Amino acid sequence: MQELTGNLSGLKPSELKALERVYRRRIPPEAIVSSELAGYLCGISRDLERQVGILTNRRGDIEHVIVGDASRLFLPEVGRLRAGRGRFRGLRLVHTHLRNEALTRDDLVDLALLRLDLVAAVGVTRDGRPADLHVAHLLPSASGANPWAVLPPQPFRESAIDAAALVSALETEFDRATTLARDTRGSERALLVVVSTRRGQGDVRVSMEARVTELRELCRTAGIVVSDVVMQRRPEPDPKYLVGRGKLEDILVRAMQVDAAALIFDPELTPGQAHAIADFTDIKVLDRTMLILDIFAQRARSRDGKLQVELAQQRYRLPRLHEKNTMMSRLVGGIGGRGPGETKLEINRRRARERIHRLEEEIERFGRQRAERRSQRSKRGIPVVAIVGYTNAGKSTLLNTLTSSEVLAEEKMFATLDPTTRRLRFPREREVVIADTVGFIRDLPKDLAQAFRATLEELREADLLLHLVDAADPDHESQISAVERILKDLELGETPRLLVLNKIDLLPQEDRERLTHDPRVIAIAAEEAETVSPLLGAIEAALWREGLTV
Repeated sequence: MQELTGNLSGLKPSELKALERVYRRRIPPEAIVSSELAGYLCGISRDLERQVGILTNRRGDIEHVIVGDASRLFLPEVGRLRAGRGRFRGLRLVHTHLRNEALTRDDLVDLALLRLDLVAAVGVTRDGRPADLHVAHLLPSASGANPWAVLPPQPFRESAIDAAALVSALETEFDRATTLARDTRGSERALLVVVSTRRGQGDVRVSMEARVTELRELCRTAGIVVSDVVMQRRPEPDPKYLVGRGKLEDILVRAMQVDAAALIFDPELTPGQAHAIADFTDIKVLDRTMLILDIFAQRARSRDGKLQVELAQQRYRLPRLHEKNTMMSRLVGGIGGRGPGETKLEINRRRARERIHRLEEEIERFGRQRAERRSQRSKRGIPVVAIVGYTNAGKSTLLNTLTSSEVLAEEKMFATLDPTTRRLRFPREREVVIADTVGFIRDLPKDLAQAFRATLEELREADLLLHLVDAADPDHESQISAVERILKDLELGETPRLLVLNKIDLLPQEDRERLTHDPRVIAIAAEEAETVSPLLGAIEAALWREGLTV
């Protein structure tokens, strides 16, 4: 006999046996619920003064019998959705409503989040008989305000809905709608969730629109299709769900509407929030930091870069290792071990710490090799100029233009991760080493910054920094502040630097002329070699005429 679930406190043994007998019944596949079973459920519900519900499969077998309170049910764990993205779970929920009321929002949210075939409520009369039948099912269209349709209530005895035919027709429509909506390249679809609180993000507040634009660009770089964006302003972040439980339910319903396979949050989720949201839904849950790490993993080319990316990933994942299933604990150590031994979670954490230690040792070895190369370079007295700036500001393009190189340069964020150095010779038989570094981004995670030692070491050895800015970006002022803040955190605030505004060819003519004559900045278009002459003159003046080098 299957077990009862829900609110069983205070029930007599005879009442429990009456509920257990529900499992013996079957429902015709074409019926939402049989007249006999509806009458039986209504009688028990009236006697208990609690809602009683069942979850049935398409064969008519009853898989769960649930007892609620007077106003709602608490559904059991029904497992992860294993069917195709356009299909339902294969379960329908039928339960009683003591006051013959319409379906509640909780009923409809359960319908959407669990992707049930349908949900039905049977009203209960005063004498414990079926009153009206209330039915709702999902809709395939994502354009409506709600992803469900609530059918008009009917007296139970007059209802003639063919449940099997209805579900079959709905799944056909869902398959057609999701096939049309899905990206033809097979890219993963995601719903973006951007949350703003009074605390702001970092030291500099960034507008919601700028954050959404940046998150969209990160998704484009990672090969993710953005299905929709949800924005929320809160006084304080919810400690468990970031957005609050009710808002999270709305977000998950919207994700179902737009066929999103992942939720991407900005700002970064705490380990507790990541666990709680992941436990709440079957949809993949990421945050902005995880997205950046994924891009880094795609972009790393050198052995050193790949090791540094893996180190950042391991450091990020260690406090977030989570074991949902307590059945995974097992004995280790053989005979003579005390207690249950290490759980699978503890083993994973220990292995992660061991891997982090090995990665740090190998990265340290690469660091010593780089230090030796820098030492040889400094003995020859060659000054170093490092290009820094926000990601996608055009640093690699500028390096290619200055040194006639062919370093990878794409119109994507973090197109290059490994630091690249090239020599640049001036007309007066002087030369410098130009270093291209990984792009910065606001709220750069601490572990991520620490992991990229190669870039940071090049910056610390630099005699001059070129702070490159995308002048065509509407948010370039906050990007300048973000980069300056990162340089200060890296103790590079005193290093001489030049502010270089790039991509002026994308600006209106009047703005371009104004920047060209502004003595505080150097305005260039990195793709146009003829525009970088003032920059070369400024580099030479800063390094030699002002006595920074010999």
